[in-house]
Amino acid sequence: MYNKLINKETKLSLIGLGYVGLPIALEFAKKIKVVGFDIKPERVDLMKKGIDPSNELTSDAFKNSDILFTCDPKDLKEASFHIIAVPTPTNIYNLPDLTPVLKASETVGKILKKGDYVVYESTVYPGCTEEDCIPVLEKFSKLSVGKDFKVGFSPERINPGDQNHTLTKIIKVTSGCDPESAENIAKIYEIIIKAGVYRASSIKVAEAAKIIENTQRDINIAFMNELSLIFNRLGVNTFEVLEAAGTKWNFLKFYPGLVGGHCIGVDPYYLSFKAKALGYHPQMIDSGRFINDSMGRYIGKQTVKKIIATGMNPNKARVLVMGITFKEDVTDIRNSKVVDIITELTEFGITVDVIDPGANAHEVHEEYKLELKNQPSGKYDAIILAVSHREYIKFEEKWFSSFLNKEGIIIDVKGVLRGKINSHPYWSL
Repeated sequence: MYNKLINKETKLSLIGLGYVGLPIALEFAKKIKVVGFDIKPERVDLMKKGIDPSNELTSDAFKNSDILFTCDPKDLKEASFHIIAVPTPTNIYNLPDLTPVLKASETVGKILKKGDYVVYESTVYPGCTEEDCIPVLEKFSKLSVGKDFKVGFSPERINPGDQNHTLTKIIKVTSGCDPESAENIAKIYEIIIKAGVYRASSIKVAEAAKIIENTQRDINIAFMNELSLIFNRLGVNTFEVLEAAGTKWNFLKFYPGLVGGHCIGVDPYYLSFKAKALGYHPQMIDSGRFINDSMGRYIGKQTVKKIIATGMNPNKARVLVMGITFKEDVTDIRNSKVVDIITELTEFGITVDVIDPGANAHEVHEEYKLELKNQPSGKYDAIILAVSHREYIKFEEKWFSSFLNKEGIIIDVKGVLRGKINSHPYWSL
């Protein structure tokens, strides 16, 4: 398989061209022939023009790439090595929604040939590839795993908005269904991964390694958020405490904040689901999720309390929320916990304006039924810096003052304005 790809006797396909799939497809396309498949024609049309719909890559990333962008599953027949990198979300009950990965498995299964490889990059609970995905591949291909085709798992490690830890600079964990496939899959990823490849002993180990990466971060951030709840009652600034504690060499540098998006805010639910299916209730994981999921509402309540403390009736108050993406310097609004802040405020009758330099107004309306403003207008009783986009952290106090009433409050979720605000009431986590 490795030799066929290097010699361009066959192609590699990438199913799912989001913030994970597209960079992988383009990196491989600089070395071998690639078919890039996505179910959304409008996204495929943009990529054909050298535009990344996720706004993570520049047009230069598309240059010198031997790639066919398509939304026609028949084009996948030209490939023999298939990488599936589709989303793995949760449903409204915070249970795993495997629909995208199972649909992708069905699509690949229908074109699968003897000798083909299928590698999953989508984050799943340990056992999902072998227990849920492979049966779909076998059903629609009428082939047998191990005998007729090979399967592997290589978890994605891309960090949206991070221009330093990019795809080729991050060690890649790979695995296969048998020793032969494990080695071949590792060699094929070594074509593009400069940082090196770590060969996991099994598919389950690779699946578990990925899911605990995000679960570990979730639990640590939950601890910081819980500390912020305590320190708020003590009248102590959490970021000042962390700054002091951080002078010790082995203190772990995590910070309080909103935990949304499609990774850290989702993956722990996959692990929790699998644990419960095995008869174990994961108390720490679930507690961390509860704390982090409640932070948006908490920030909203604190804002309302401070508005009331100024003598203002919340029904007549106006609040500006700066940022609605799930993290700083990205355009992705999926599972944004800023929405929880907005919901809490509106339930108190407060009028809320929302701005964001990167979010798409149409997507915001489609996803959350919210109107995204181009810029602030008039005077506000509070401004919430919810997402610390690089454009926002450059603003000085006079910028905020120009949009605030005399008693207007500044709510700084990430503590990036600490030390800058002197003329207005200031609060952060």
